[in-house]
Amino acid sequence: MVGPTGVLLERYLDLLAARQRVAASNIANADTPGYRAKELDFGWHMRAMLASNTGPHLPVAVQETWGEGARNDGNTVKLDHELKTLADNGLRFTIASTLLQKQIRGIRNAIREGRGGV
Repeated sequence: MVGPTGVLLERYLDLLAARQRVAASNIANADTPGYRAKELDFGWHMRAMLASNTGPHLPVAVQETWGEGARNDGNTVKLDHELKTLADNGLRFTIASTLLQKQIRGIRNAIREGRGGV
């Protein structure tokens, strides 16, 4: 068992994965006429995740971005925004996965010491 911090890190990584899928989908549809970019409200999901007692996974809500200027073909994808999201996501994923790995190593070391250093 990774403990409450490990569970939060796992949930955080799940949220980052969902955010990555949304940004990748937007990029894949950047040339699709009429495509409306999707957005995951990361801040709202983080607050809901931290306040939730419903278990390790929350449903992720994705919505179309409205009020954004569309191109002539009706597409609302902004590649610079999506690339920034991917870069931010990559950094967050690296930090969270490193923290989770360190926690797992700590548990593994505690188990080894409990066995007499085997």
